Amino acid sequence: MEFLAEFFQTTDTRLIIIASMTLVFAFYMAWTIGANDVANSMATSVGSGTINFRQAVIIAGIANFLGATLAGGSVTDTVRKGIVNSELFVQDPNLLIIGMVAALLASAVWLHSATFLGLPVSTTHSIVGAIVGFGLIVYGLPAVHWGKVVQIILSWVISPVGGGLLAYFLFIGIRRFILNAAVPHKRMLLLGPFLGAMTIGIIVLSAIWKGLKNLDIILSPLQLVLVSLLAAVAGYFFLLFFIRRNQKDTRDPSDLSNIERTFMMLQIVTATYVAFSHGSNDVANAIGPMAAVLATIKDGIVALKVPVPLWVLMLGGTGIAVGLAMYGWKVMKTVGHKITEITPSRGFSAEFAAATVVTVASKMGLPISTTHTLVGAVLG
Repeated sequence: MEFLAEFFQTTDTRLIIIASMTLVFAFYMAWTIGANDVANSMATSVGSGTINFRQAVIIAGIANFLGATLAGGSVTDTVRKGIVNSELFVQDPNLLIIGMVAALLASAVWLHSATFLGLPVSTTHSIVGAIVGFGLIVYGLPAVHWGKVVQIILSWVISPVGGGLLAYFLFIGIRRFILNAAVPHKRMLLLGPFLGAMTIGIIVLSAIWKGLKNLDIILSPLQLVLVSLLAAVAGYFFLLFFIRRNQKDTRDPSDLSNIERTFMMLQIVTATYVAFSHGSNDVANAIGPMAAVLATIKDGIVALKVPVPLWVLMLGGTGIAVGLAMYGWKVMKTVGHKITEITPSRGFSAEFAAATVVTVASKMGLPISTTHTLVGAVLG
């Protein structure tokens, strides 16, 4: 908090008022991210009956807060995603300040409206669209990097199709080799632990691969593979134990309830990871513009990249958690109940597909939407 103390001591009253407005709007933006985007991560778990809304709020709230504070960007682009040419604002930094404040409020109001209607929308695309809007007003067409905009438009197709295809083929395999097998419980005992190993291994690989930036955890490729394999082995034996314990109570070989109970366990793991990933990625949609405004006011210049203090990440993580708890049920109801009937095995397929596609795309630098990916995966 030393940054704030120094800031208020060295800044005139008018700019302090603008900075205070920015903090409020950034928290409001984080609140709407929690209410809309983060609700997606738990929607299929709630829709399938794996967990109730209160449990979803607790799990997703903690996972998002940890994702924001532990893996959120320690350095963020002043102009989100490089959509507008920040060099144009060097001569007049006040334009950047006003534009970012307006973009924060505009995108937050839109997200709040969409959440009120129960519409799952992309928070990343919302803030990017708002920044494009103020860039066009100030400097016209040259202000926008249209190549980036084209990438985002392509992601509207790539993300839901990718998530849908992966979820489709994953569930086809589960249905064919486990649910429709002659003796489902024996097949689950054989194949289930491998699903657990695959799930845990990929999630650990993804979390470390994307980087726990604020913990300074950096592993070599060999170390990364070894840690992921160790986690996969642990996941294999844990699920093997869980399946065997469940099957002791099974009297009817055709009863699939215990098999679905196993998928409940996997679904909670995948949903928690999606929530963690949300916190690490989407917190920048709220704090990125705020960091740009505060740094520009403090230094009087437009910096291409600015450091993000831990308290700013915590502010964003707290806003996300509060928004989910207060208003997340709207979007959860849409994704979890209104698209298709969700069972734990289907929910697991959708969440695993969404988490995998988003992780790979993020590493490739493709600006895809977690919301669109998950909705596509549910459709698949």
